[in-house]
Amino acid sequence: MSEAYVGVARSTDGWVAVVFDRNGYDHAEVFEEVGQLWTRYEKVATRVLVDVPVGLVEKESGGRECDSLARNILGSRSAAVFTPPVREATRKRRYPAAKRVNRRKADTGLSKQAFARSDSIAAVDDLLRNVPEARAVFRESHPEVCYRVFAGEQLAYSQRTAAGYAERMRALVAFDTDAPPVVQATAEATGGTEVTVNDVLDAVALAYTVAPGPGSLRSLPPEPPTDTKGLPMEICYRAETPLGPSAV
Repeated sequence: MSEAYVGVARSTDGWVAVVFDRNGYDHAEVFEEVGQLWTRYEKVATRVLVDVPVGLVEKESGGRECDSLARNILGSRSAAVFTPPVREATRKRRYPAAKRVNRRKADTGLSKQAFARSDSIAAVDDLLRNVPEARAVFRESHPEVCYRVFAGEQLAYSQRTAAGYAERMRALVAFDTDAPPVVQATAEATGGTEVTVNDVLDAVALAYTVAPGPGSLRSLPPEPPTDTKGLPMEICYRAETPLGPSAV
C-alpha cells in the first residue's frame, strides 16, 4: 500500500482503524495504543482522521468554536459533542482532581463523559506535540457530524438504539451504496475484541470522510484557530458544499 486514508474510532478495547486506499476499503485493525497505530501507518498514511479532540484550550476561553458549530448542526443530537477538558486536566488520573483543575483553569465543570476520554485525548496530544510527521497527518472529526452530513438531515435517535443503528447505516449507504460490505468486513476484522458495532460504524464513517470521494474534506470552522501548541481546533467532514463559507 502506497497511500492510506485511516479513520480511527476510540473504543474501550483500543483504537479501531479502518483503512482505505484510492480504490476503497483495504482493511481494518485494532491497536492498543495510538502510538502503535502511528508506527503501523506512518510511512503510508496520507491522512488520519480521529474522533478525539486535538486542539485543546489551556484556560478560560469560551470553549472551542468547532464544538459549538457541531452542536448547532446536530440539533437534538447536540449532546453527543462534549466539551474537552483543558490540557492540564487531561493529565489527571482521578475525576475529582481533573474537575478541580478544569474549574480553576476554565471556570467551568467537567462532565464524566469528557473525563472518560481524557487518557485518549492526552495520548493523541502527546503524539502530535512530539512527532512533527504525525502532526502533519492527523486531523480531528466527530462521527455524528459525519453521519449528519451523509444523511443530509439531522438524526433523530441515539446510536445506542436499534433505530439509531439503522439510521446511521442509512446515512452511510446514502454516501456509498457499498457501505454494508465495508461495515461487515470491519466487524469481521475486529472480531474477538471488545469493539462494539457502534465503534465499527464510527470508524467506517471516519474512513469514508477522510478517503478520496465525492465532495471535499472541509472543517468547522472553515478557518480553524490553533491552540497554544499550534494544533488546529476543528472538526472535519466531507461534503460537496461547505456547511461554512469555504472549503478546506
